[in-house]
Amino acid sequence: MSTKEGGGGSQTRLVTLHVNGADHPLTLAPWTTLLDALRERLQLTGTKKGCDHGQCGACTVLVNDVRINSCLALAMMQEGKSITTVEGLSAGKDLHPLQQAFIDHDAFQCGYCTPGQICSGIGLMKEGRARTRDDIRELMSGNLCRCGAYPNIVAAIEQAMGGSAGP
Repeated sequence: MSTKEGGGGSQTRLVTLHVNGADHPLTLAPWTTLLDALRERLQLTGTKKGCDHGQCGACTVLVNDVRINSCLALAMMQEGKSITTVEGLSAGKDLHPLQQAFIDHDAFQCGYCTPGQICSGIGLMKEGRARTRDDIRELMSGNLCRCGAYPNIVAAIEQAMGGSAGP
């Protein structure tokens, strides 16, 4: 990471972010959030800006396979880590199993929260703590859906888990 003085005394830093399997060198202000770097600098607009306060989950991405609210994370703090956005989940035309399950269960209406829901669901599955539908509901509680598609979202996650969640 290198530092440059910009006009008016502002500082920018060269940061290399590893996003969806590729390195992206970016010159950023130290206060740039990961969400803004993804959307504004890398044009990865699948990650949504909802509340910008870490309360809705629309901005959820995976960092080293752990789900985080990208609106609360500084981009420069993610250097050297593997960042996955919704755009990086599919392999060509082959969807991630959870993406397919969202389609199968019609687990979205307006779709605004869907990328964050999917990334959070994948993080939930990687954590391996969900055993029941109630576990899924609790562990997904940080991701809000204004349309109320929660039963379908839970069903999609359950399908992607191999149908292993009980009542």
